[in-house]
Amino acid sequence: MNSTHPTHDSAAEERASYWAARLDGSVLSAADQVALDAWLAENPSHRALLSCYCQFSADLELLLPQLAATGAVELPHELAPRPRAWNTRWLAGAALAAAAMIGFVLWLGRPRTQLENAATAAAQRQTLLLADGSRAELNAQTSLRVELGLAERRVRLAGGEAFFTVTKDPARPFLVETPAGSVRVTGTVFNVRAETASALEVLVVEGSVQVRPGEADSGHPVAPVMLHAGEMLSAGAGGVTVQALPAGAIDDTLAWRHGQAVFDGVPLSAALARFARYHGRGITAAPEVANLSVGGRFSLDDLDGFLVALEAALPVRVTRGLSGTVQVGPVSRAVTTPPRGGNP
Repeated sequence: MNSTHPTHDSAAEERASYWAARLDGSVLSAADQVALDAWLAENPSHRALLSCYCQFSADLELLLPQLAATGAVELPHELAPRPRAWNTRWLAGAALAAAAMIGFVLWLGRPRTQLENAATAAAQRQTLLLADGSRAELNAQTSLRVELGLAERRVRLAGGEAFFTVTKDPARPFLVETPAGSVRVTGTVFNVRAETASALEVLVVEGSVQVRPGEADSGHPVAPVMLHAGEMLSAGAGGVTVQALPAGAIDDTLAWRHGQAVFDGVPLSAALARFARYHGRGITAAPEVANLSVGGRFSLDDLDGFLVALEAALPVRVTRGLSGTVQVGPVSRAVTTPPRGGNP
């Protein structure tokens, strides 16, 4: 008879325990994040294994002191004062020694729904590894709440932008809810942007998703839309549109994950709104220049460099207010006055 439980080699177990300890005890550097992503991509089972170790470590951290107090598990003396430094491999061995007791306590004490909240400040991005192995990358000024239940996985994106890599689990659909609509999947890769209560943008990179936009202006519900890889849905006051994007356009849309903004002939007002959202500051364009076309690749973190580039490429002048606001207006024309007492 075939077992329904996957088996892992010792090397995978060791790496999973290593990354679980790193994620639990510190913030990963950029190089570490690249290494973790590469290891997760090697085998689909690595993500589930890491999720198990993360949850396993969290559960044992709470239970082992109680078990040690009752004599069920003996902790090494040098580890007892510093529980956060416990080696995950040792924890696994100790748990196996008291497997029956731990399993019973975990079964009784595990919550039916796992909750997690995350929010990013201005000019800050964050990557969140969920307990089911899924991952959410948050753009600046983004707030979400994660509820991982037994029947479904639910994320409430109050506002902002997030890129999701969802672990496949047909038995537990993954639902992203926003003020402007919802996205339903079982396992895929997609981006959700909901910066206002009435606008929703969903881009699918892998797999397919079902998008249910909010009610139209008429007050009637909008029919759900199936999106496939390479398609982007935009919903707002003007209705719902779906378009297929070439690979280059997909990369440009997701450039924020690397701290960049790419514009291809967009109105100046829209380009400024992107930087205003990222930095949490008032950055606006005067009506006379709001529709000027902007193109290029810019660093989201380098606001000053972006404004200097605008002045160099467009007939505009940047004015900075004392409160940190920025106004982009037309270049004022010099007035020529003829000299007095002579011929003009």
